Amino acid sequence: MAKKKPAAAQPALVHIPTVGSGADALSKEQKAFNRLSKRISKLEGEVGDFRTAATALRQRVQQEYRPLQQQHNDLRAAFVRMLDRAHDTYKLTKTERKKLVDLLLNGFFDLLDRGYDDLEAIFDKYDPPLTEAEAAEAEAANAAAAAEEAELIQEFFRDQLGIEFDPEADVSTPEKLQDYVNQQLADRQQQYEQQAAAAAERRAQRKKSPKQQAAEDKRKAEEQNITQAVRTLYMDLVKHLHPDREPDEAEKLRKTELLKRVTTAYKANELLTLLRLQLELNRIDQTHLENLAESQLRYYNTLLRQQVRELEQQLALEQRELSAFTGKPYYYTASPAALELDFRQMKANLTAKVQRLGLDVERCGQDPAALKEFLKSYRIPK
Repeated sequence: MAKKKPAAAQPALVHIPTVGSGADALSKEQKAFNRLSKRISKLEGEVGDFRTAATALRQRVQQEYRPLQQQHNDLRAAFVRMLDRAHDTYKLTKTERKKLVDLLLNGFFDLLDRGYDDLEAIFDKYDPPLTEAEAAEAEAANAAAAAEEAELIQEFFRDQLGIEFDPEADVSTPEKLQDYVNQQLADRQQQYEQQAAAAAERRAQRKKSPKQQAAEDKRKAEEQNITQAVRTLYMDLVKHLHPDREPDEAEKLRKTELLKRVTTAYKANELLTLLRLQLELNRIDQTHLENLAESQLRYYNTLLRQQVRELEQQLALEQRELSAFTGKPYYYTASPAALELDFRQMKANLTAKVQRLGLDVERCGQDPAALKEFLKSYRIPK
């Protein structure tokens, strides 16, 4: 029996122990600290698990799914060649030939963009290129439609965004039109920011009321205290871990790696990581947290809430990036279990398609009756 893979080591839970009993065993700030610490640990696990699963999924797509897609497209190309031969050699009715041509042109034309250049002659055979006169007529019709569409788009931007178009501006293509609109919006945004900055400067120059000044002083003091709270932890760990004071080479290397973790956590304002490292290195114990002043805990909780928001945003970003890769809404693949289930279904569906198409190519290529039966079920889209 195969041994189970050992679970990855989880970071220590930074938790203020309950020393009393009843509802008042912990203060409001202590309860908030424990709740935020638990939430951060859970989010860190979710982000790590999702990132690992997403990386594995991308690898499996390349190793397992892409070859199936290639096999499927190879069979589709073989089906096109078979339909072409059948059109020339099988005794088909007028309706069957019409269905065959429609299926060939509308169901497989994308193969030209997938590298099957030899099929171009077949597609040209059933949908020949336009003559010069037809091409000129089509170009004129397209130009007229494009001009009408451009005018409608300009009218929309005028009504909805108040953008006026310079008669001399070149908006002859959708790309140029979009560039012009983007530039107008950017100019407007710059003007708005300049006005906002000027207004802010005027407000700053106005004398604050005693109440406003007190609120401003309080906000600055809290920001300074929060910064100092993290810096105090950081400096304690730096002094303890400084590798230059360590004679033993192995221990020096260990402290160097730990110091890198400390510095990374400090720059990211990751209070909980610094507290974990203090616990890990016996710089504090759990009772130390219990004895923290309420004001200190309040500063800590402010930082922990910020870390929760950042982790939630990080998880959402990971999900959006994978959604862009799979082309599916993020809620289809919002967890590692959902990723695995979705991939298995996609692979099973494509495998079934490959098997069915392989049989159709073989049967219809050898037996006109089988092709007739296949075309009987095909409906030309209206």
